[in-house]
Amino acid sequence: MSRIAVATDSNSGITQRQAEEMGIRVLPMPFFINGELFFEDITLTQEEFYKKLDEDADISTSQPAPGDVTDLWDALLKEYDQVIYIPMSSGLSASCETAEALAADEPYEGRVFVVDNQRISITQRQSVLDALEMVQKGMSAPEIVDVLMREKLEASIYITVDTLKYLKKGGRVTPAGAALGSVLNIKPVLQIQGEKLDAFAKVRGMKAARLKMLDAMEKDIRQRFAGHKVHLAAAYTCTEEEAAGWRTQIEERFPDLELEMMDPLSLSVSCHIGKGAMAIAVSRVVEAR
Repeated sequence: MSRIAVATDSNSGITQRQAEEMGIRVLPMPFFINGELFFEDITLTQEEFYKKLDEDADISTSQPAPGDVTDLWDALLKEYDQVIYIPMSSGLSASCETAEALAADEPYEGRVFVVDNQRISITQRQSVLDALEMVQKGMSAPEIVDVLMREKLEASIYITVDTLKYLKKGGRVTPAGAALGSVLNIKPVLQIQGEKLDAFAKVRGMKAARLKMLDAMEKDIRQRFAGHKVHLAAAYTCTEEEAAGWRTQIEERFPDLELEMMDPLSLSVSCHIGKGAMAIAVSRVVEAR
């Protein structure tokens, strides 16, 4: 039986400490802040990142250098026969395509399997957990990849943001739209179902935005995932107090489901939405067959 390692990137929200506990490896995403290079959870903490954000620093994300990707694989292949690497969705970053190109060449062909299953953040993390479970069941790397790819669209994420500043910066909202939205207290609800981040709804006030997300998620669970078990999770860039209130709302709306994960969003996601955001996600429980 082949020894299979599981790896991902920090877009999954998995910290280096959590990765060590899980027995996986996490490639840190690079950031440029005022021209200086940082790596998520290595040389850049959540606290430092948000301090820079408050200071209105020039912050941009980048994809990992090819050498950093292959260094990670090389280290794992010294101990394992094969590597399953689950990066963020190719619809949101070119880093997945770069990894696929690297894995197609020697010495990685047939040894490193890159999974482009259109996941990001909370649902990307769930894919890592699913892969680990299938490794423990003794499934082969190709079998695990097939399952993850088959299930790639069986997930939903809804996110609401407190400020339109960063959506404007990223070109998702026009300056005029951002200015008007701020005056009217408009809170957009964004949706990820598949490879891209799309606008889902616009409402007035954070309270209405949270309700809109809960209603949309309940509809997904009852209709889209009818007859299937799901993993329920949440994430945030708001304060711990606000996050606790969001947890309570979710648990009250879905008393029959366990809120399995609730962690701060990865910095790569936070960079594009800012502070004060809240998210909820479900992914279908994988049935390996």
